[in-house]
Amino acid sequence: MTIPLTRELIERAPKVLLHDHLDGGLRPATVVELAREIGYSSLPTSDPAELAAWFVADEPGGDLVRYLEGFAHTTAVMQTRDQLERVASECALDLARDGVVYAEVRFAPELHTRARLTHAEVVTAVLAGFTHGTAAARHEGHTIIVRTILSAMRQAHLSEEIAALAVAFRDEGVCGFDIAGPEDGFPPTHHLRAFHLIQRENFHLTIHAGEAFGLPSIWEAVQFCDAERLGHGVRIVDDIIHHGDDDVVLGRLANYVRDRRIPLEVCPTSNVHTGAARSIAEHPIELLRRLRFRVCVNTDNRLMSGITLSDEFAACAEAFDWTLADMEWLTLNAAKSTFYPFDQRLALINQVIKPGFASLAATGRADR
Repeated sequence: MTIPLTRELIERAPKVLLHDHLDGGLRPATVVELAREIGYSSLPTSDPAELAAWFVADEPGGDLVRYLEGFAHTTAVMQTRDQLERVASECALDLARDGVVYAEVRFAPELHTRARLTHAEVVTAVLAGFTHGTAAARHEGHTIIVRTILSAMRQAHLSEEIAALAVAFRDEGVCGFDIAGPEDGFPPTHHLRAFHLIQRENFHLTIHAGEAFGLPSIWEAVQFCDAERLGHGVRIVDDIIHHGDDDVVLGRLANYVRDRRIPLEVCPTSNVHTGAARSIAEHPIELLRRLRFRVCVNTDNRLMSGITLSDEFAACAEAFDWTLADMEWLTLNAAKSTFYPFDQRLALINQVIKPGFASLAATGRADR
């Protein structure tokens, strides 16, 4: 029996989030309050509701560079231990309240050193915040696991140092390494020493690729850098040729990505805001789902896009008539693709996700 994916089912479903930026998910009220405390006067408004609207003011068809401008404000209020702990704690709690049971939240330590924190002190503060936030969520009756991916900025020259930092904190809650920032003009091959360090240490690697730049970025990420996952990766559709609804031909790179089950950390709303897709209805996630790529649904930047993970699923469900079974398949894709140890990954799938969706399916059948 096909069960329509309602908003209630989406919110109740156990969700897995693999691509979410810490500095892109602050509460607007927190930005305002922290800015006031440190005398930061560059915010466009001090009204939380107006500020929330400003952050998501991008029109569909914008560009990634414009989308990234808002981070100047969020990173400005994330420069001390207390600020970082608070933001990370609120992040964990907000995700848990949305029904996320497992999240890998990424951030770039190099963006949080203006108050002279070391990179290690930045990471320690964020990890402490996630611990506080998961405890607060548990007190409210929510269970969530939050782990961390350290990102290095493409346009900087600290990737090898950040990669070493990620390895140093691998037993403290850091689960992987990433590069982020503008793709065009800053190919992943500029950071090969960092990637080789990660590979030598048997650690985990995801790379922002195939969002603002096309197939060459994806090809370099998987061939030169051996990325385990692709951050966004939606431009893989440039290697898929349509001859009709049921006549689709995959190019060699698209076949390779699908055959190797390389996960695509797709962020539909963000992709619309940055111009990677013209609308949710025209977003390639549905094609990639039907072609059985290892695709999963993510938020990218909850503040900049004004969304939650439940919002992402709801928008896609409306556009593509997704069912509860479709959401379960996408969630299992995400769970299978986590940088979580294998035994714990299986426990997450078999003890949390599958039972959660089975319960929802039973409820859905009873309601019908």
